[in-house]
Amino acid sequence: MPRGPKKHLKRLAAPSSWMLDKLGGVFTIKPSSGPHKQGESLPIALFLRNRLKYALSMKEVETICKQRLIKIDGKLRTDPRFPTGFMDVVQIEKTGENFRIIYDVKGRFIVHRITAAEAKYKLCRVREVKTGPKNVPFLYTSDGRTIRFPDPAVRVHDSVQVDIATGKIQDTIRFETGNLCMITGGANSGRVGTIMSRERHQGSFDIVHVKDSNGHVFATRLGYVFVIGKGNKPYISLPKGKGIKLTIAEERDKRLTGK
Repeated sequence: MPRGPKKHLKRLAAPSSWMLDKLGGVFTIKPSSGPHKQGESLPIALFLRNRLKYALSMKEVETICKQRLIKIDGKLRTDPRFPTGFMDVVQIEKTGENFRIIYDVKGRFIVHRITAAEAKYKLCRVREVKTGPKNVPFLYTSDGRTIRFPDPAVRVHDSVQVDIATGKIQDTIRFETGNLCMITGGANSGRVGTIMSRERHQGSFDIVHVKDSNGHVFATRLGYVFVIGKGNKPYISLPKGKGIKLTIAEERDKRLTGK
């Protein structure tokens, strides 16, 4: 009988957002338990080795991490398997680089460089709002934070702008029609658009209709919608392509004109 959590992860079972090649070995890096689920996370090791190409092997990644060079959301992390996830800020002070972990329109984690000013905050989705002992209100966020005494107007599905140094809420973005959102799961993950409407389905998944800046309308589950801006002004810088999904024909034309 196996006891305890699994310590291995086969390469074919890894999330497709990691973009691992099928023939690069049998196993891959299993993320440690942390603020993000395995399917929605990217271990530091893959970010440094496969994306930034700062290391050639896992051994080199461990050496980099052990030198205490990598900060995630303002905290030094030495575990190469630590799971970073959507909206996390990765800082490498030695090179002066800041990155935000974010999806491209094909739902893959990409390297998105940001300024030092933008690296001071992150957006978190509110998962639950509760009242604790002695009537202390608190909320849970999508990245495993518990924030006490939030603004009483904050509801589930809203986003809060969190100051990374203090962990305090700086601003809140309501989940309402007309606001800008990014999709974090499903077939449309990585797409950016404005919220058009929300269909409530009792006992099933609520569906949200989203319209991107090209006028294409698509639908997704409520759980995948992450509000990132008021009106059409995003609070974070968007990656290349601005979260607009092109058709295969449009992608081909763009490639041919770019040559």
